[in-house]
Amino acid sequence: MSTPGGDDEPRIPPRPPLPPRTRSDQRQRAGENPPPSSGESVPPRTGDNLHAQWQARKAEIETHVSHARDQIDQANERIIQRTGRNLVLAVGVGLLFGAVVVSSLVLAKWSFALIAVAIVELAIWELVLALRAGGRKVDLWPQLVVGAALVAGGYFADPWLTWVMLFVAVFAVVVWRTFGQMVARDGRIYGDVLTDVLAGGFVQVYVAFLGAIILMLLRQPRGEWWVLGFIIVVVVTDTAAYASGLLFGRGGRHPMAPRVSPKKTWEGFAGAVVGSLAAGALIGQFMLEIPWWAGLIFGAVLVASATLGDLGESLLKRDLGIKDMSSWLPGHGGLLDRLDSILPSSVFALALFHILTPLAGAR
Repeated sequence: MSTPGGDDEPRIPPRPPLPPRTRSDQRQRAGENPPPSSGESVPPRTGDNLHAQWQARKAEIETHVSHARDQIDQANERIIQRTGRNLVLAVGVGLLFGAVVVSSLVLAKWSFALIAVAIVELAIWELVLALRAGGRKVDLWPQLVVGAALVAGGYFADPWLTWVMLFVAVFAVVVWRTFGQMVARDGRIYGDVLTDVLAGGFVQVYVAFLGAIILMLLRQPRGEWWVLGFIIVVVVTDTAAYASGLLFGRGGRHPMAPRVSPKKTWEGFAGAVVGSLAAGALIGQFMLEIPWWAGLIFGAVLVASATLGDLGESLLKRDLGIKDMSSWLPGHGGLLDRLDSILPSSVFALALFHILTPLAGAR
């Protein structure tokens, strides 16, 4: 008899352990997602199709955008070669500058008065530096102090007091320069000293006082709309002249004033007249509440003043031997290169306000 567990008892080999079940095995055992048969391809999922379509569409859009950018850059390069201006940059700066001016006039006109004082101060600084570069001796800080007082007086003081402040400002800068020259004793001849004195007075009249005229118009009833209206007409005049001269005045076909500004043509002036008359009629009818024919008068007077102001500054820059007053505004040059048409037009805009306002009810 054998004892339990002896050698003659039959042995049963142990069962090998089962491999761990994966999730796919579990799904297959549950009847889900059956394995593909041999030779059968798995169709792509819907998400993969959408992603591939989006990538293709994105690449196509990027190609079109790159092509359009190249065309704009090429056109801009041609314009830069012909006019010396970066058109894209100039438009961007102009839109930003215009947005600040329009928002200040529409929201609170006193805020535009503060902005105008700051702009005039920068323009005085710019003109003084340009005059110094041209060999004139002009004192900067006296110009800034009396200039700020003069332009602020256009809004915060009575009109008669603004005229008094003009004479005081001119007298102050003239006396300051005269005493400064007496202290310096640098051997500067009488003619040069006289030129320096006249240049100092010119800064106050051309920049500070004309800026004060704009604020004198601003303080009138509905003056903010007249300021905005005449600025829009002047800007349209400059833009139309630029576009018309670029399209029809190629190569300076008919120069307007070749000794003063060789690039200005009669073709550009014709475009300025058309743009100014159209803008004047629309601004007069819908913004200034005057008859359309009075708006035509408004546009005709401003195109004349804007053109004369532009030519006047070109003559000044030619006398100083410079192309732009400064490079403070990318694509434009300096502040005065943009204010050259606006500042002289302010006098005529104020006069037209008093002449045309009684016609507001005659539409």
